[in-house]
Amino acid sequence: MTQLVLRGATVLDATGERRADVAVGDDGRIAAVAPDIDATGMGPAVRVLDAAGCVLTPGFVDLHTHLREPGKEEAETVESGSRCAALGGYTAILAMPNTTPAIDSAAVARLVLDLGEKALVDVHTSGAITVGREGASLAPMGEMAALGVRLFTDDGAGVQDDRLMRRAMEYAVGLRGRGQPVVLAQHCELDSLAEGGHMNEGAWSSRLGIPGIPAEAEELMVMRDLALARRTGAVVHFQHLSTAGSVELVRRAKAAGLPCTAEATTHHFTLTDAACAGYDATFKVNPPLRTADDVAAVREGLADGTIDCIATDHAPHTQEAKEQPFDQAPPGMLGLETALALALTELDLPLARIVALLSWQPARVLGLDAVHGAPIEPGAPANLCVFDPAATWTVDPDRSASRSRNNPYRGRAVRGRVRHTVVGGEPVVIDGEAQR
Repeated sequence: MTQLVLRGATVLDATGERRADVAVGDDGRIAAVAPDIDATGMGPAVRVLDAAGCVLTPGFVDLHTHLREPGKEEAETVESGSRCAALGGYTAILAMPNTTPAIDSAAVARLVLDLGEKALVDVHTSGAITVGREGASLAPMGEMAALGVRLFTDDGAGVQDDRLMRRAMEYAVGLRGRGQPVVLAQHCELDSLAEGGHMNEGAWSSRLGIPGIPAEAEELMVMRDLALARRTGAVVHFQHLSTAGSVELVRRAKAAGLPCTAEATTHHFTLTDAACAGYDATFKVNPPLRTADDVAAVREGLADGTIDCIATDHAPHTQEAKEQPFDQAPPGMLGLETALALALTELDLPLARIVALLSWQPARVLGLDAVHGAPIEPGAPANLCVFDPAATWTVDPDRSASRSRNNPYRGRAVRGRVRHTVVGGEPVVIDGEAQR
């Protein structure tokens, strides 16, 4: 039985673009895709949502969300973070493991997955590569993989020990051989070069007197992991690439046939280190905001396929934490509610390319592409986003669904806004308002 009809949209997915209405059945799957679906004879229980002038796409997938729960619920919870995601057009998000305690065991992974059962979107969790994310010994990835965990990372820290990282890759290859296709993701940063730094090392750090983090801290670890992936055959994913050198290294690795993927955040293609000029810790992030040349290289990587997906690195922090001096404040920015608009406003890319970067390509990295990012056709799961690409609005962090307010885009005019989000057939956002 049809329970929902989305009327009047331009449907856009990996197969192309067409004008169609979409009907959703009470089983949470797409029932029909056709021009001018007549809902008048379907009964009073059928809800019709206007999508005229909008684009209807598969829901977005974020590979990099900090939900803070367990341990730092004052900044965010699984529920509040999922509401941000739904308002941003996401139907699936991947929680990062740098919680308290870290997601380094099946027990903690199970806790996060259970919390996700009541969320507005599908919540998946990553697992830590090492116990406590301390880089000393491998976490029980096999036990977490048995729960469905498919991506492992010590995000917030890179694995410093070369031998341990090689062992992690060999372990991951073994899990793949047993039918558990895990991916190792890396926050590429060498502590020996980055320690004590708080922004990009360059002209602005010198001018401001803030210790910097050089581009080489990221690039040398990208280089190492590519070499280890070549040796072991492991599948690697590079998180939040921020430098021109890193983008070029991944470009060459892909050309050589290495099994690697990469993501870039919205802030790394929209902001430069000049934003730190006012010592406002809202602009402190890790990896740091880089130079205009780096921003241009990240944009080029998104355009030519070197970078596979846009991630948010949604990292909530309380106001008290971010009001500390720049060198004491924690790094991180909000991102889930503004990613689509920033991409549409700032990237000179075809609409289909932007949606691919937000939807089916990140879904493919995580192995979710049969459920999220799938072509919009009868029988497919109804995980959908409807957005108005022409709608203009001004970013106001005070109106965010997050428990935190550390959004660096306050007052910024942007274009493109989510109107409806459907998760498993349920409209969790209608006309820009979360329904629960």
